[in-house]
Amino acid sequence: MAILAIELNVLEATGVTVTEDTLSVDLQDGRTISVPLAWFPRLEHATPAERANWRLIGQGMGIHWEGIDEDISVEGLFAGRPSGESQASFKKWLQSRAKAG
Repeated sequence: MAILAIELNVLEATGVTVTEDTLSVDLQDGRTISVPLAWFPRLEHATPAERANWRLIGQGMGIHWEGIDEDISVEGLFAGRPSGESQASFKKWLQSRAKAG
């Protein structure tokens, strides 16, 4: 069985773009990873302003959205892993937003 080895230093993000249906992350080596926004329900339900309010964490190894309490690792995107949040946790988050809004 072959194992794919990935040099983690090439997985450092330099920029992020979130559209209505896509999360795109620019990497330091010039590539861009794009995944469906549906993979990350909190981002999918966020306002455009919340989506735009991101910052790189861990020297570009991840992205954090403060307003929606979402963290996404570049390694996870590269591996094709969608959000691991449970439905119960997500529903609780949605309910808290409804009460606040």
